[in-house]
Amino acid sequence: METEANASASANAEAASAASVSTAEAPTDDARAGDLDVQQLQRELETARVQADDHHKKYLLVLADFDNFRKLNEKRVVDRLATSKKSTIGKFLPVFDNLRRALSYEEDSQGLRGGLQATMRGFEALLTSENITPLAVVGAPFDPRTAEAIATRDSGDHDDDVVLEEVERGYELAGELLRPAKVIVARRVPAAS
Repeated sequence: METEANASASANAEAASAASVSTAEAPTDDARAGDLDVQQLQRELETARVQADDHHKKYLLVLADFDNFRKLNEKRVVDRLATSKKSTIGKFLPVFDNLRRALSYEEDSQGLRGGLQATMRGFEALLTSENITPLAVVGAPFDPRTAEAIATRDSGDHDDDVVLEEVERGYELAGELLRPAKVIVARRVPAAS
């Protein structure tokens, strides 16, 4: 009996051992679910990597496009400034020619005067073409926003602070002050009785 009991115990132990081996080898439902979760996460990670690479490539393209846009705009600005400068200087050349012609007259003061008048007309036309207009200040009340008083002169014919003389003309560029006029203003003196 003892042998039978030993054999039976031994058979039970082997069965228990085989059962534990088979449960260790056979995945449980939880283990299978865990494996699926890991695989799912790996697929999602790979998808995210692909998307990140795609976004990075798009970012680099946008960055390159922006750099090209910036360079193109800088070139356009430089070209416009050069064209504008060329145009403005080209407008000065006829005025310069008139000055040179005026200075070529040696004895004929009438020719010199005519040349200088032509030069003035050329300058006035040039300023007008650039939307630069002279300020009309003579005879008007002194306005410190558009003129600078450099002297006063006694006058019995004018009120105080009326502009009597323009020493240096003031100009506006497109309605904004370009340069204030330098003027002499009246200082009223009472009439002697």
